Amino acid sequence: MEFFTIGVYNSTEQEFFDKLTENRIDTFCDIRQRRGVRGAKYAFVNSTRLQATLNELGIKYEYVAGLATPVEIREIQYNADHQKKELKRERKHLAPEFIAQYKEKVLDAFDFSGFIENLKQANAKRISLFCVEEAAEACHRSIVARKLSEEYSFTITNL
Repeated sequence: MEFFTIGVYNSTEQEFFDKLTENRIDTFCDIRQRRGVRGAKYAFVNSTRLQATLNELGIKYEYVAGLATPVEIREIQYNADHQKKELKRERKHLAPEFIAQYKEKVLDAFDFSGFIENLKQANAKRISLFCVEEAAEACHRSIVARKLSEEYSFTITNL
């Protein structure tokens, strides 16, 4: 199995789905807490529409709620962004406190062995981890990807 990470900000609908098809993604793991994006520009990644398009492309959709960032941890990042006067869509890195809290309260509690086993049973080969931020390092998906790489030796590619 190979893992990829993908965000949506600064991508058009065509560019977003082209990245998935060009990289032969067969399983799409949505790790957002809220599976929607405000506004028309990114409506194509709102859950229902996203799932319909992925289905048309032959890509399995999985919602992995256990990897979503809880509100109280997201607040840590919002506060850090506010202090730096940085917009979420322009963020390049996560705050150290966000990373620490996400690892402690989400990653440490998540059943990675079960997650990987379920992917194997579903015959997943090329799996994308999805959240909205453009840069993987500005998103919790980079923390998940790092764990999959370091502890399970999976190859990770940021799209």
